[in-house]
Amino acid sequence: MDRLKVPRTKELEFGGVFGVALLMVGMPITVFYLLLVCRTEQASVLSVPWPLPSLRSLWSPQDFALVLAWVAFQALLYQLPMGKITEGSLLRDKSRLQYRLNGFYAMLITALMLGAGVVGGLRLSYIYDHILQLAFAASVLAFGLSVLLYFKAVLAPETALAPSGNSGNPVYDFFMGHELNPRLGLFDLKFFCELRPGLLGWAVINMAMLVKETELRGSPSLAMILVNAFQLLYMVDALWHEEAILTTMDIVQDGFGFMLAYGDLAWVPFLYSLQSCFLVTHPQKLSLPLAGGIILLNGLGYSIFRGANSQKNTFRRNPADPRVAGLQTIPTATGRRLLVSGWWGFLRHPNYLGDLIMGFAWSLPCGFTHILPYFYIIYFILLLVHRDARDEHQCLRKYGLAWQEYCRRVPYRIVPYLY
Repeated sequence: MDRLKVPRTKELEFGGVFGVALLMVGMPITVFYLLLVCRTEQASVLSVPWPLPSLRSLWSPQDFALVLAWVAFQALLYQLPMGKITEGSLLRDKSRLQYRLNGFYAMLITALMLGAGVVGGLRLSYIYDHILQLAFAASVLAFGLSVLLYFKAVLAPETALAPSGNSGNPVYDFFMGHELNPRLGLFDLKFFCELRPGLLGWAVINMAMLVKETELRGSPSLAMILVNAFQLLYMVDALWHEEAILTTMDIVQDGFGFMLAYGDLAWVPFLYSLQSCFLVTHPQKLSLPLAGGIILLNGLGYSIFRGANSQKNTFRRNPADPRVAGLQTIPTATGRRLLVSGWWGFLRHPNYLGDLIMGFAWSLPCGFTHILPYFYIIYFILLLVHRDARDEHQCLRKYGLAWQEYCRRVPYRIVPYLY
């Protein structure tokens, strides 16, 4: 039985205990600072938006109740008997958890409910007016959830702990996530938060910004429409291909702690929507030729992103599938094979390249006068480079000589001939 226990985490990431402690403070500060800057006339990240709001002005019981109601509504949709049930990756004890895939249906029901609400007089621009209070409420909820997750993990069997969050240091494990797949009965907390309240919340915030701009200027700008359309395509794609998330690092390797809880509930919805928030107070005029070029760029990024991910997911599900059966592979000591042709023979992470191209296209409608709307692409470059380094380390440890051969045959990681 001892062989099934998760070994202690010896290689600490993010600068160890001190680094994760800084991140737990820095992540909320970044969210509120950028939201405050976004609403100023200068929108300069180098100009502190004085006066800073007090904690009392940020706390709103009404907005906290609104955030709770939103999460509860998504949790209810998550449990509806719609969509297929599938199995996750093989766990340490050789078992597999079951997951219900109904995120796309949840999105459709949410859209119908919001549409009916708007027809009935629901004022979506309330979100723009109370964005700081709502972000504060989401932050409080994420921190509270992280505390509950940590104490739940303390009571969990050792076989249920996360390989990356079992250092023995409570601060580090609280941040990284101590338990790999925390569940309440059949309700998987990590899987639910990964794509539901935050991702759909991002879409709702974007729509609220479009409504606010319409209230201010009579109609939404082309720039606002493009940002909404591009990011909505990304969200719809994620929910349509929901099963693919079951093989990602977040689900397979990382526990569910502050890092993912705050990222899912606060960071994603309130910072990924910065472009639409920026356009409310800093309108941009786009010429049709420029808009057409941006659309083509986003289409290129999406084509690479979707093509690479679909190829990988098809190969993982069924290597004999005619769509991937002819691709070259490298055998590994674990019995798995590494793709070394197609998209994955072009780059080690072609999906990351597509992600970055799309992120750049999302920022271009905001013009070139401010760096703030480009926060997403700057942050995503850092995130993906870090994630690539984590993945390289784990793959080398897992596949050994086969991974070294793969790296020799596919030398570029994310950007061809550059990185």
